[in-house]
Amino acid sequence: MDTRKEADPSPYAEVETALRDEFAGIHSATTVTRCVEAAHYGALEVTGYAHPGLVERIARKHLHVLALVASERG
Repeated sequence: MDTRKEADPSPYAEVETALRDEFAGIHSATTVTRCVEAAHYGALEVTGYAHPGLVERIARKHLHVLALVASERG
């Protein structure tokens, strides 16, 4: 019997997929993943929980700010 446990899927996998699609051509998948992770930890620190909807809203704001900064740099 194989006792190895497969890694549980991220509770934010759907969030990452949606944001990757939304920001395709603007941000890399790696940047989206980093923003989702940062949003997760930020939500935990501030509110004590990290519901996927909250994480998605925070990560989306991060990605919008990064896009704005990139556009201002030219």
